Amino acid sequence: MPQSPEPPRPAPRLLWDISMPVHAGSPVFPGDTPYRQQWCATIGPVCPVNVSAITMSPHVGTHADAPLHYDDSGAAIGALPLDAFIGPCRVIHAIGCGPLIEWRHIAHAITGNLPPRVLVRTYARMPVDRWDAYLSAYAPQTIECLADAGVVLVGIDTASIDPADSRPLPSHQVIRRRGLRVLENLVLDEVPEGDYELIALPLKLTTADASPVRAVLRAHAGVVMARASAG
Repeated sequence: MPQSPEPPRPAPRLLWDISMPVHAGSPVFPGDTPYRQQWCATIGPVCPVNVSAITMSPHVGTHADAPLHYDDSGAAIGALPLDAFIGPCRVIHAIGCGPLIEWRHIAHAITGNLPPRVLVRTYARMPVDRWDAYLSAYAPQTIECLADAGVVLVGIDTASIDPADSRPLPSHQVIRRRGLRVLENLVLDEVPEGDYELIALPLKLTTADASPVRAVLRAHAGVVMARASAG
């Protein structure tokens, strides 16, 4: 009796969009300017196009902080070199770690040749529809250790690398002192732990303290081929 053909295998995933959706209901840090869009022109008998105007804090959604955000004499986002925002990275899970990501929460994944970019997932499911006052943040010593290991960019799936009610912002101050870059509000819900290529370029906003980014992870070619071979 002839055997039934095997169903086709799904193609290995190549891209993960890790950007937060941005719209009028997007959560914002208390006191920040929420997203607002209004139509300046709409298609009709005398107008061939739709044109809108947008008002928002540059910290709405997935974004990159500039040194100017936490240092009066720091560089604006448009003045930063782009090198840190593109290249090899490692996604590490520290789901349910509590208020601070301590070294013990990520040590299991600090093995081998650590890429210079580290993104940490703390949520089982990121709350893209509400503000979380109890968000997880980085312990300052964790960032110190990552910097010692050669990391140039840290990312997190919460709205801040410091606790929401922090005023001294100790982790931001480590970032400032060590010259690291930071991404916040990443959506890592579907991303397995492992190594990827990060692409998260900020806009060239010449005087801004932050910039929205469209952050994506791309699977390494070798990993894709291995997964395809394994079926």
